[in-house]
Amino acid sequence: MIKFRLPAKKYIASFDIDAQKTFTPLCPDELPVAEGDRIVPELNAQAAFAALRIASRDAHSPYAKWIATPEHPSLTPLTGFPDLDLYWTKHAIVGTPGFDFIDGLDPQAYAFQSLKGIEPDKHPYGACYHDLSNKYSTGAIEFLRQNGITTVICGGLATDYCVLNTVLQLKDAGFTVILNLAACRGIAPDTTKAALEKMEAAGVIVVKNAAALKKLMSEH
Repeated sequence: MIKFRLPAKKYIASFDIDAQKTFTPLCPDELPVAEGDRIVPELNAQAAFAALRIASRDAHSPYAKWIATPEHPSLTPLTGFPDLDLYWTKHAIVGTPGFDFIDGLDPQAYAFQSLKGIEPDKHPYGACYHDLSNKYSTGAIEFLRQNGITTVICGGLATDYCVLNTVLQLKDAGFTVILNLAACRGIAPDTTKAALEKMEAAGVIVVKNAAALKKLMSEH
């Protein structure tokens, strides 16, 4: 049983992590996550509990060095660059439909957006840093701190990669982090299960859906 109560709304932010068409069946030739296009209602619902809403997006170059080829298939190791670990199918190229938010998300609703993976030789997963070693900030953590945020409600795509890494980065930065399961989808059952176990072990509060957040509300 969760022994936690939400703070006053002014201390809460909602974080839409990589909720882009590239990670949904709307872009079948990129990195589609099953039902990835169905998380919008939950993302919008969790935002009602927050004073600030922020987002992250993959923002990639068509010349990125991690783009898979017949010689280097997707998910095979990539060496020679400190901020690249795997080859990936081309996705979230700036200016293409895959870069866009999923329909139903209003780009104007975000007080801050973190764009990551802009450089051709970088492919970070977490939304808080531009590099794999968590040295070069995207500004997300600083923005949250500057606005007095203590608690971050997270959802997005995919649970077992960018959501996992972003959530852990926020925990390491000292925030209370809540993961809304209904606002996420994972790539594979085994890696999604492992990611959830890792997040819970780190102290992340996991809720079934946005409706469950009402049970965490305190009187203010």
